[in-house]
Amino acid sequence: MEIPSKYEPNRVEEHWYNYWTKHDFFSSKPDEREPYTIVIPPPNVTGVLHMGHMLNNTLQDVLIRRARLLGKNACWVPGMDHASIATEAKVVAKLKEEGIAKADLSREEFLKHAWDWTDEYGGVILQQLKKLGCSCDWDRTKFTMDDDMSASVIKVFVDLYEKGLIYRGYRMVNWDPEAKTTLSDEEVIYEEKQGTLYYLAYQIEGSEEKVTIATTRPETILGDTAVCINPNDERYHHLRGKKVIVPICNRVIPIIEDEYVDIEFGTGCLKVTPAHDENDKNLGDKHNLEVIDIFNEDASLNSYGLHYQGKDRFVVRKEISKELEEKGFLVKTEQHTNKVGTSERTKAVIEPRLSDQWFLKMEDLSKPALEGVLKTNDVKLYPKKFENTYRHWMENIRDWNISRQLWWGQLIPAYYFGDGQEDFVVAETKEEALKKAQSKNPRIQESDLRQDPDVLDTWFSSWLWPISVFGGILEPENEEVNYYYPTSDLVTGPDILFFWVARMIIAGYEYRGKRPFENVYLTGLVRDKQRRKMSKQLGNSPDALKLIEDFGADGVRVGLLLSSAAGNDLMFDEALCQQGKNFANKIWNAFRLIKGWEVADLPQPEAAKLGIEWYTAKFNQTLAEIEDHFSKYRISDALMAIYKLVWDDFCSWLLEIVKPAYQKPIDMATYDEVIHLFEQNLKILHPFMPFLSEEVWQHIAERTPEEALIVSKWPQQGEINASIIADFDFAAEVISGIRTIRKEKNIPQKDALELSILNSEKVSGKMDAVITKLGNLSAIISVDSGLDGALSFRVKSNEYFIPISGAVDVEAEIKKIMEELNYTRGFLQSVQKKLSNERFVNNAPEQVVAIEKKKAADAEAKIETLEKSLASLG
Repeated sequence: MEIPSKYEPNRVEEHWYNYWTKHDFFSSKPDEREPYTIVIPPPNVTGVLHMGHMLNNTLQDVLIRRARLLGKNACWVPGMDHASIATEAKVVAKLKEEGIAKADLSREEFLKHAWDWTDEYGGVILQQLKKLGCSCDWDRTKFTMDDDMSASVIKVFVDLYEKGLIYRGYRMVNWDPEAKTTLSDEEVIYEEKQGTLYYLAYQIEGSEEKVTIATTRPETILGDTAVCINPNDERYHHLRGKKVIVPICNRVIPIIEDEYVDIEFGTGCLKVTPAHDENDKNLGDKHNLEVIDIFNEDASLNSYGLHYQGKDRFVVRKEISKELEEKGFLVKTEQHTNKVGTSERTKAVIEPRLSDQWFLKMEDLSKPALEGVLKTNDVKLYPKKFENTYRHWMENIRDWNISRQLWWGQLIPAYYFGDGQEDFVVAETKEEALKKAQSKNPRIQESDLRQDPDVLDTWFSSWLWPISVFGGILEPENEEVNYYYPTSDLVTGPDILFFWVARMIIAGYEYRGKRPFENVYLTGLVRDKQRRKMSKQLGNSPDALKLIEDFGADGVRVGLLLSSAAGNDLMFDEALCQQGKNFANKIWNAFRLIKGWEVADLPQPEAAKLGIEWYTAKFNQTLAEIEDHFSKYRISDALMAIYKLVWDDFCSWLLEIVKPAYQKPIDMATYDEVIHLFEQNLKILHPFMPFLSEEVWQHIAERTPEEALIVSKWPQQGEINASIIADFDFAAEVISGIRTIRKEKNIPQKDALELSILNSEKVSGKMDAVITKLGNLSAIISVDSGLDGALSFRVKSNEYFIPISGAVDVEAEIKKIMEELNYTRGFLQSVQKKLSNERFVNNAPEQVVAIEKKKAADAEAKIETLEKSLASLG
């Protein structure tokens, strides 16, 4: 095959991806090998590829491709999450554009639209992941609403209900008035917001006296059912047993006493609105207060809102505060900062609301998951710092509100019969529900059963993901789940450590008696150069597919990983992708250089033999480093080690050492060994740069599909010859010294130089052949004292001399050194003057004085070197 002059990622990527899929290299079936399994964090069915996905999935692909090269049975399961709230919101918005309101549709009609949406847009992101090079087993693609996945969710609900862990309760919940559904505590984001504290006057019944109450929500006074004082507050002892009149609605409510009231906050008087605040609800239950709900499900006011009925809560807040002021009830207002809960999905301000909901008892369920991470280390978190976050959540866990008032999702398998909501049964099917209901009342017919209209929280599907994708809920002893479970690694973001990761661990111990995965690698968030989180709203998130088009998938993968230390946020800059692209070009050009050499049956030069021996040692040393990085999930450090090995050691040093003279052939032994080392490089590069590495690999030789790089073998760890690495490092400094003199004195590389060495370090001459070749030396001579009339440099305590006969204009050199010497002496004098000033030394910070002393020492050392150079030229 002819080797193109340039690496063309756009041509190469599609070709090799099709080749890999055609030969089933991504597919996995249980066999005798050790399994290595990753389940993808399922992106929303409505999702498109963004920078977070790019990072997360590149990391997974690196791990899976490396496992494949290590000879493991690598299985990466892709899939999507039905994402109840997000998807329903998108479908509702699409229908609105078409002039259709959700309220005008039956559930069946709406679900048809939702499935149409899913069929049209679902899976777009999975197709995009292929562009990135993700080697998922696409035949295993799962969707959380697949029939078997839904059946697994329903089976688990019924099981937990029968164990007494799921219950129905009338509770204060987090209500999202935009999505019109309840949310779990974890789906509420608390943000500090500047608001107003309103001081309102409530008149005491049968008296002219008024009591002042502070509130941030004046609209909720219409739901007040008591005023509460602290029994220890002497200011209000005279109000015991009295009643107050609520402004505007003129409702007469009691004054109650409870130590819950903070005497110091506001006026020490608290309005109690049991329908709209969890703490007020607790007070209401304790004191047997009436509960008045003033809101509709969209947070507009209902008939209890009087003349504000039908208006939005925030509109009412403005209008009622004005009315309160006009009628003399508003005493004053103050600026006030408080935490406001907002919906993670819709960003709507959450409304506390009393509602019948389904809950899962978490306290006992979560204990094995707490121990598995924090005591037995059965599941390891990387970085370890996240264990504290995990501990905090799990030790303060609350019952999980698992019902949602949506249409898109798995219907709760509860069936009501009779008039109220007290009579119900829980069963996997309607047929089973009928049998259970008939055991309570034999006259019940199937037509009497009404299924609960609520769906389950999306996370109640995805917490089963590592088990259900292998059929482990419906068939707990099937071959696949017994082989692939527990999975190996999970790569995800710390923002869903509790939502998803902790809950999967809980489900794993409950339903398999085992952890769901061994290691959890938590990535950072992708931010822009200004440290802002990437988002559509800010417009700072680059088009992921455009990046691949511009820099190639390998360039983008390298760019992302070079800046991505585990658990730390990634400051993304397109320049990093350019660096990745440059790296791909460097490798391509190195390959073209090698393939351009003519090969002949010649003896192997000593320099080439030494270079190969050194690079082999260096490769083994780097391989050990890489293994250590992978074991600690320092993926970007592993890539950086490979980057330096290939760019610096292979391309910049080894190829220079073995390169034949201009228009001369290379010997067969060196050529074969260089190709072998190049192949070893490609193997460790492959997980990071799959397309480029496969392209070069296939150009090196004709290969059968069984010999493709993707299924080759990861290099074996060889012995690390530390002494040859140390010898080479020293020789490299000598070569750099020679090159510096050539550059400074404009001595052409083609002019051979003689090098004399004063060998105080007792360095062996093992690398002399390499120094001779790369320095273009005519001879290396050992001397007992310094040479006059020579240029010199030092490496540690060794001194090296290059005679300058004819090569340098001595007079010009003396003049140049004198100029530099005079400047440095003047500089030293000014620093010494500063240091001899007692006021400066006594008053300046210690660090500043230390810097000045270092400047003086450096200048003295430089003067000594310049004086020696001057003496040798004189």
